[in-house]
Amino acid sequence: MLKKFSLSLSAFGALAAIVSCSSNPGYSGSQRAEVWQPQISLPRSVVVCRSKQCAPAKLSMSKEYIYNSLLHLLDNNTQSKALLCAADAASHVCTENYVTLPITVGVTPANMYIDDVKITDVSAALGNKSLNLVLNYNVTYNGQTPVCKPAETLVYVKNASNIVMEDAGYSCKMTTIGNTTIKTLFAIDYIDLDYGYIGGYYSIGLSGPAYGGGSGYMLMRLPKDAYPLAPILTSAAENKPIKAKVTPNMPAQQTSAPAKAKNKKPSKAKVETYNGVQIFPIAPKKAAPETKKDDAAETQTGNKKETENGKQTAPAAETAKAPAAETAKAPAAQTAK
Repeated sequence: MLKKFSLSLSAFGALAAIVSCSSNPGYSGSQRAEVWQPQISLPRSVVVCRSKQCAPAKLSMSKEYIYNSLLHLLDNNTQSKALLCAADAASHVCTENYVTLPITVGVTPANMYIDDVKITDVSAALGNKSLNLVLNYNVTYNGQTPVCKPAETLVYVKNASNIVMEDAGYSCKMTTIGNTTIKTLFAIDYIDLDYGYIGGYYSIGLSGPAYGGGSGYMLMRLPKDAYPLAPILTSAAENKPIKAKVTPNMPAQQTSAPAKAKNKKPSKAKVETYNGVQIFPIAPKKAAPETKKDDAAETQTGNKKETENGKQTAPAAETAKAPAAETAKAPAAQTAK
């Protein structure tokens, strides 16, 4: 009987020890975070929007392009607040102006809200494998705002379809007993470079005196976009893109001169230069003297023709007068006889 009683007491003690370890606030933070943080699956593809067009990144973009685009987007928004909201995964439209999580603070159930995050610092990691971020989350619960430390976050761009933002956990003073560790995992599946939106599935877990967590789809709205990604060189005078066209047989200085010669015609008042050489406009020949000579020649030929015509018409007139005179005289002589 004593042996059975001692065995039952030992079993009861072991069960009590297990229950006390699971409910102890000093339990390992990483293990508590794994218990309360829901698991999420990574998206199959990442959609990137640029120049008002959206397409899966794996079709036309490389890992380096996405990495540099995220670096520009986050660096342009340094020292600014990004708004967080629960959104629809299909339309990428916010359904709430915050992200809410059911938690338990001590023995009191509560709801934790995160509505914005301040991007304090952005830097590229060695080897261009990740981005180092320092984020300050605005955490509130039951109308209270606890004091939280900045979260040291890493953005991993493993390939065009696997982009993850996560941290090792940041602590918040939510109770008088001790600090609560909050761990965030953000699997990105949507990047809008035109409007500064980053969307994805999130999983947030709390461990410590306050525990709980939740998951869903979140949208991060940045105040600035990612441009300029690739600046275009422009000339200061014309403010137009520079397009150099150099032929192998012509020096580089002569490439811009023919374009000016086509647009501007030579004038008499100005003296143009062509590669440092003055070009004087050639005066056109006067057409007035030539036209006078032609008119004089035409008048002389006309007078010659008129004189020739006059000489030719004179004998005809004489011949016409002679028969008339002879005919007139002949009858008169015959009548006189």
